[in-house]
Amino acid sequence: MQKLFTFLLICCFLVSSAQDKTAETSKEFQDNLNYDYADKEKSPLTKEDLKSFKSLDFFPINDKYIVEATFVRTKKEKVFKMKTSTDRLPEYIKYGELNFTIDGVACQLNVYQNIELIKKPGFDDYLFLPFSDFTSGKESYIGGRYVDLRIQKGKLWIIDFNKAYNPYCAYNHKYSCPIVPLENDLNVEILAGVKKFHD
Repeated sequence: MQKLFTFLLICCFLVSSAQDKTAETSKEFQDNLNYDYADKEKSPLTKEDLKSFKSLDFFPINDKYIVEATFVRTKKEKVFKMKTSTDRLPEYIKYGELNFTIDGVACQLNVYQNIELIKKPGFDDYLFLPFSDFTSGKESYIGGRYVDLRIQKGKLWIIDFNKAYNPYCAYNHKYSCPIVPLENDLNVEILAGVKKFHD
């Protein structure tokens, strides 16, 4: 029951805040995130944190972290069980690879599809991009962060790291969150998106 509760809450959050990330500006995304986190019906915050919540802490919005990546569609990938912060093992499949450069450092991130989520109306093109970087455990959450994507046309895709957000379990231990795969650990600082919640 707890696993189902967690999954349904995450789906509700995605439906309300991840409709069309390509059309939403970085500022709009961050404002909407704050709005959802202040809403006791949607917020992952504990009751205690919700009482004093005013805003998440963000890195300054920086166009440098809206990157153009070369997308490579990978073939013959097999469904696998992604590790989470609990014993829950949701099924994902690698959809492709995104290659880009930041500060002269060549980067590659795998992007995934959640097998259950893509069966839901409106989410057949939804992609999950988890990552960690040199800020993880320092300025940002130690477990890494997520970016929501939709399938884009062509080989050049846009990733807006200003829209990077923390897993729910960064705020509340009752949630079960996918752990960032080791291959999505970047050797660069991503000074964009949500910072860690508590020092």
